[in-house]
Amino acid sequence: IIENSITTLIPEFITVIAVTIIMFTRNPKLAAASLFTLPPLILGIFIISSHAEKHWITFRKKSSNMNAFINEDLSGIKVIQSFNAEKETDGTFQQLVGDYRSEFLKAVRWCDGYGSLIDLCWALGNLALYFVGIKVLGIENVSIGTYIAFGSYIGMFWSPIMNLSNYYNQLINASSGAMRIFEIIDTEPTITNAENAKEMSSISGDVEFKNVDFEYEKGVKVLDKINFKVRKGETIALVGPTGAGKSTIVNLLSRFYDAQNGQILIDGVDVKSVTMESLRSQMGIMTQDNYIFSGTIRDNILYGKLDATEEEIIAAATAFHADYFINKLENGYDTKLTARGGELSNGQRQLLAFARTMISMPKILILDEATSNIDTKTELLVQAGITSLLKDRTSFVIAHRLSTIQNADRIFVVDNGGIVESGSPSELMEKKGEYYNLYMKQFA
Repeated sequence: IIENSITTLIPEFITVIAVTIIMFTRNPKLAAASLFTLPPLILGIFIISSHAEKHWITFRKKSSNMNAFINEDLSGIKVIQSFNAEKETDGTFQQLVGDYRSEFLKAVRWCDGYGSLIDLCWALGNLALYFVGIKVLGIENVSIGTYIAFGSYIGMFWSPIMNLSNYYNQLINASSGAMRIFEIIDTEPTITNAENAKEMSSISGDVEFKNVDFEYEKGVKVLDKINFKVRKGETIALVGPTGAGKSTIVNLLSRFYDAQNGQILIDGVDVKSVTMESLRSQMGIMTQDNYIFSGTIRDNILYGKLDATEEEIIAAATAFHADYFINKLENGYDTKLTARGGELSNGQRQLLAFARTMISMPKILILDEATSNIDTKTELLVQAGITSLLKDRTSFVIAHRLSTIQNADRIFVVDNGGIVESGSPSELMEKKGEYYNLYMKQFA
């Protein structure tokens, strides 16, 4: 559009202005008669453009909804097929396509109005020229030649106007799409660096939560007055029922969310007072659903440390036995993967994520159900790598399988938004409280 504006639109504008000047110079009455429809045209274009733009914006939203549905269904196609939900899914899809098509046709109909309106104004201009020309022909120095010339001028005037309307139509269409993009670009992040935020110096590993409250929805507390201290190099296991707030605690530590009240300190420094980049660069975070990017296996491991050497890549993969399946692949570490790593099993993706975390050498480690996708045999094989990863690092481990946290220094039992118990595994077993009950349910 911008290129067309330079090569085509500017000459069209010049033509319209030049023809208008010539017409009024030769005969103002004929010029006024020929162009009397110009004000109604401008009003009509304003009305049409407002409606067209509204429908194009709605069309883009319908398009986004349809594309999101397609993407979601393709990702969950196995679930759809396993529950025989193809018919219901197709019905929903057809509805979305219908909405998409309907809004597109509405937008196109309004845009077609540009051409129809200009054709009408063009015809009325010719008609006005005919009637006015009959009255002034032969008088006021208006000759047959002048009359015929004005007929040509009208064509020279309205033809560029028609072209300009086509480009304007394209501009409205493009701007509605750009508007959707800029809505996302202009969206202010809810978590930002403070104006005077400083770089986080090298982390030692002491962590403290002071009277921390958090709620996703106003008035509904997820965490209530959380208080604890963790020493450098200590491994803390977080256990408790689903929805108790375990993941929320570690998300607050890494500032994916900010607490409404209280303080979170690392080495005595409030995490809100430092830049998120300098904070997260010293953290390693692993979840049960680690994203694998399109690219090679090597590229995915390098996300943990972009300047890692080949030896470091192989060492990280070997530590978690990822090299076992990587070396079986035809292209090894250069094997191409698609987004989400669809070529790999869940367990293989998890091992790759472990290697990526290992190579980053984090000061604080967060493992959120990190071994949930690994079978028991593989888990035993990678245990040495996990032990090496936890060594001398402040670590937070969230696990439902209590067998995986028996080497933790302390266990925090989280329930109803608070820490209801804390202590070493043996201390909590002797106490016969909440942790004891959870343990007995799994192993009794």
